[in-house]
Amino acid sequence: MTRLNRLVRLFQRTLVYVVLSVSAMAMLFPFLVMLFTSFKVVQDTFRFPPTLLPHAQELVTLEGYDEPLPVFQVEVDGQNRGYALIENNVPAGRFVDPYHPVAEDEELVLPLEQVTPTGTSVTIGGEEAPLVTAEVDGQTVTLAQVGNTTLGRFADPTNLDEVAFQNVRTSQPVERLSYTLQNYDEVINLHRMSRSLTNTALVTILVVVGQLATSVLGGYAFARLKFPGRDGIFLVYLGTIMIPFVVLIIPLYQLMVMIGWVDRLAALIIPWVFTAYGTFLMRQFFIQFPKEIEEAAVIDGASRLAILMRILLPASTPALATLTTFSFLYAWNSFFWPLVIINTGNTDNQVLTLALSILGGRAADRPNLVLAGAAIAILPPMLIYIFAQRFFVESQTSSGVKG
Repeated sequence: MTRLNRLVRLFQRTLVYVVLSVSAMAMLFPFLVMLFTSFKVVQDTFRFPPTLLPHAQELVTLEGYDEPLPVFQVEVDGQNRGYALIENNVPAGRFVDPYHPVAEDEELVLPLEQVTPTGTSVTIGGEEAPLVTAEVDGQTVTLAQVGNTTLGRFADPTNLDEVAFQNVRTSQPVERLSYTLQNYDEVINLHRMSRSLTNTALVTILVVVGQLATSVLGGYAFARLKFPGRDGIFLVYLGTIMIPFVVLIIPLYQLMVMIGWVDRLAALIIPWVFTAYGTFLMRQFFIQFPKEIEEAAVIDGASRLAILMRILLPASTPALATLTTFSFLYAWNSFFWPLVIINTGNTDNQVLTLALSILGGRAADRPNLVLAGAAIAILPPMLIYIFAQRFFVESQTSSGVKG
C-alpha cells in the first residue's frame, strides 16, 4: 500500500509539472515570437509557413559583382545544388512540339539565347507559332514558340562557367539561421527611440524615487506619529485609490494648463510622486515592526529621522522592493496620461509608449521593426520584476495585510 501511495504521489507530481510546463510555454510563446521576430529581416516575417527562428537567404560574394548575390536551389543532373543568381529577367520562351502540342504546365521553357529561329512557322490553336531549333537532352529538336516569359541565370559559385536557367519566382532560396541587430539600430537611431528611451528612464527613475520618499515618510507618520485626526486623514487618503483615473484626467489636465506644464516632462513626474497605495504598504510594514526596538533607540538618544533611516529602512527591504517594482512598472508602461499631456509631434519629450504607438503606424508593413521596439520597451521591466521577485514574495508573506 505504501508503494502504491508513492506511485500515486509520483504520478500526481509529474502531472502537475507537465501541466505547469505546458502552461508556462503557452504564456512564453508570444514573448518568444516577439523576441525572435525582432531579429528577422522583413522578408522572413512574411514567409509561409512561418518559422519561429529567424532565417535569412544565403548570400555569396563573387568576383566581378559589386554586391553579394542570393543563392537558390537549382536542379542540376537530378540533384539540388546551391547556385547564385547572377542575372534576372533573362528573355525566354515557352515551346512545344509543333506536331504534338501539350498542356501549358507541360511546356518547355528555354532562354531565347539557346534557340535558333528557322524562319518558318506553324499554326497552333489558330495562331501562328514560329519554329526554332534547340538542343534538348543532347539532341537537336524542332520546337514551336507559343509564348514569352523570363528566367533567371544561375551559376555555380565555385565555377561560374556552369550555368543553369530556372524560374526565379518558383525557386527555393538557400537559407540559414541568421540574427540581425539592424532592426534595433534602425529603431533606436532612425525612429529616435533612443530619445524616448532616455525620457522614459528619466521619468521612471524620478517617479520611483519620489514615490519611495513620500511613501516612506507618509507611512511612518501614519504608523508611528500621533496627531489629531490621523486615522481619519489616512482613511480619506486611502479612499482616493477608489477614484477612477478617468475622473481625474480633465481637472488634472486643466491644472497642468494653469501651471504651464503641458507638453513637458514635469507633467509626467510631479503629479505621480504621491501614491496612496505606497503609503498604505509602508504603513502596514511599519506597524508590525516591534516598538521595543524604537524605544531602545529613543533611550539611546536617537531622533525620529535617525530611527527611520538607520533601523526601519534597512529592515523594510521587501516592502521597498515591492513598491519599487510596482512604481517602476506603472511609470514605465504609462500610456494614457502621456498621450493626453504630450503632443505626438513633440519627439523631444515623447516616452516609449508614445513612440511605439507612432512606430506601429509608420512601420505597419515592417513587423520586425515594431516588435524590435516592443522588445526594447518590455525587456527592462521584465528584468526588474525577475530580479525583484524574491523581495516581492517576502513582502507578501511577511507584511502584506497585517495591521
